[in-house]
Amino acid sequence: MRQEDFLKEYNDVLLPEDIQKILHVGRNTAYGYLADGIIKSIKIAGKYRIPKMYLYQFLYPNEVDNMRDSKKEE
Repeated sequence: MRQEDFLKEYNDVLLPEDIQKILHVGRNTAYGYLADGIIKSIKIAGKYRIPKMYLYQFLYPNEVDNMRDSKKEE
């Protein structure tokens, strides 16, 4: 899957509620992932914001590693 096509229907910066819908998890699970750093996030004014890239990294860790490795080879 290309990153450009990833979750086109969502904004580039996701909310915890978006994470709940996308992953089909409850509020506590979504916030737990964010608080524990399982899904990387940014806190702005005490509220979680999640760039799509961070969710992509969570869902496809091997693909992100492969992209890094191919850039090192260039």
